Amino acid sequence: MSDIETFTTLQQIAVRALRNLNWNVYDYLMGGSETETTLKRNRQGFDALALAPRILRNVANVDPSVTFMGKQLRTPVMLAPIGSLQLMTPDGGLAAAQAAAEAGTITILSSVTNPEMEDVGPATNGPKVYQLYVKGDDDWIDVQVKRAIDSGFEIFCLTVDTAIYSRRERDLIKRWAPSSRQAVNDGADFLPMLSWETVKRFKDRHDIPLILKGIGTGEDAEIALQHGIECIYVSNHGGRQLDHGRGSIEVLPEVVEVAKGKSSIVMDGSILRGTDVIKAMALGADAVCIGKLQGLGLAAGGKDGLVHTLRLLEEEIRTSMALLGLHDFSEIDASFVEAVEPLIEPSVTSPYTHIEYDEREYER
Repeated sequence: MSDIETFTTLQQIAVRALRNLNWNVYDYLMGGSETETTLKRNRQGFDALALAPRILRNVANVDPSVTFMGKQLRTPVMLAPIGSLQLMTPDGGLAAAQAAAEAGTITILSSVTNPEMEDVGPATNGPKVYQLYVKGDDDWIDVQVKRAIDSGFEIFCLTVDTAIYSRRERDLIKRWAPSSRQAVNDGADFLPMLSWETVKRFKDRHDIPLILKGIGTGEDAEIALQHGIECIYVSNHGGRQLDHGRGSIEVLPEVVEVAKGKSSIVMDGSILRGTDVIKAMALGADAVCIGKLQGLGLAAGGKDGLVHTLRLLEEEIRTSMALLGLHDFSEIDASFVEAVEPLIEPSVTSPYTHIEYDEREYER
């Protein structure tokens, strides 16, 4: 048994990750843009929802599994696409994909992380999604789609909220940038030109399910449906793109109302606890993605650290489902949550209330 497998809480994972990461990488993983208002609203949105339990329902058997886009998942938790994962663990996206396969979930491999799709796809089992930052013309996109399909990726994802790279002041102040920033900047002439015509052309030419990541309004969700999108991904890039946006969990209900079951819906944005997953499912998500928590798991212990992180998250989900009177997620709806005044000042680590550390312990 590795050391990481003795951890009994996600808080221990977070502390180990803090100790393993230098300050530049920690800020890249956990920070947001400008004032970090969107980042804090992601967290505040979850904290402003209370859970309403039902009792005496015989919850001896609880099943947190779901089916997402035809794929069976152990829990409704997938791995969000993160650039520069190699900064958290040397195996980067390969470690994440291997962890996903072992934990019974789906990884979404970022096009700006290492290694390349041809090294990840054939080397891992289980369903996989490839996420693309557009850095070329229409013909270039076609080549990337073919590469992904040939590498064993069954679903494609376009990120649509990065017309330009945001001002992430934690990085700017230190004059530091991850390799993924340069990779995104390589497409600086093409990302601003993305349009619904790009999406239409993709759907006309390619026979692979498409996820649009970065939907932030019901209006854009409606347009996505008109283009035959198989999955709407509600996301504000973890608070790392537009500042002063709404929290993802606040956007989710209006997207669900528009979709009305016509498209799968996934969301991310400060999902750091099992109760966060349950709240998102109650408001209509089909699954969620973890970004920061994924990075913490990898930083804490590589592939094994992420697998154990997913196991601990599953324990939290199972426990909360039982205490809510849920046997499985087919029984959940909005009646299990209600709006309240949040009690905790929102921050990137506020869900881990027992974290106590001296910043001098960590390299700044």
